[in-house]
Amino acid sequence: MNKSQRYKPFLKGLRDGLPIGAGYFAVAFGLGIAAQQTGMTPLQGFLMSFFNHASAGEYAGVSAIRTGATYLETALLILIANARYLLMSAALSQKLSPKLGFLHRILIGFDITDELFGLAIAYPGFLDPFYMYGAFLTTTPLWAAGTATGIAAGNILPEIVVHSLSAAIYGMFIAVIIPPCRTNRNITIVVLLSFALSWLSSVIPVFASVSEGFRVIILTLVISSLAALFMPLPEEDVRP
Repeated sequence: MNKSQRYKPFLKGLRDGLPIGAGYFAVAFGLGIAAQQTGMTPLQGFLMSFFNHASAGEYAGVSAIRTGATYLETALLILIANARYLLMSAALSQKLSPKLGFLHRILIGFDITDELFGLAIAYPGFLDPFYMYGAFLTTTPLWAAGTATGIAAGNILPEIVVHSLSAAIYGMFIAVIIPPCRTNRNITIVVLLSFALSWLSSVIPVFASVSEGFRVIILTLVISSLAALFMPLPEEDVRP
């Protein structure tokens, strides 16, 4: 691939990742305030978020540190909270060209998040690694900087402001799912089904007692299986 072929998808990734990165900064700011209460420094918070791209996993880790959990307990807690990324990685592997090298696959796998996974799945045809690198370049530094800034700010901001900032994550999800829903009826059905089953799983006692990470895995398996069974992709749509 020549430079011009890399240039366009890279710039598109930068552009598509910018609003997600802005939302990440706001959410990570709240994470930073929580991390500050454990005695973490801004540099430590920056490195934590730079190498761990998961809001639920990091919140779980910070909570474990604050309660004095052991290393093993902390590791298991974060593993459960982030277990859904195993499924995302398996699904994303089907979007990669068989000719794509191992190094590209490792680099893409390093920064799989819910929102970036949505961008990758919505990308037409095989996923261009340079598109993802552009998205990474705008999202990862902002996520890490948000955590560091939150730690530096400490508890200066009122609690209601912090909770308001945390709502930005829902705006990011809406920005990812609405465009494909407008053009694909099957995606709209799957999204609405996901909303309904997610809510039901949170209120039905037998499911509500299960950890959030495992609930996401169960719902993902059930919904994706139903979609594959009743709404399979036509053969010509599987490849670019």
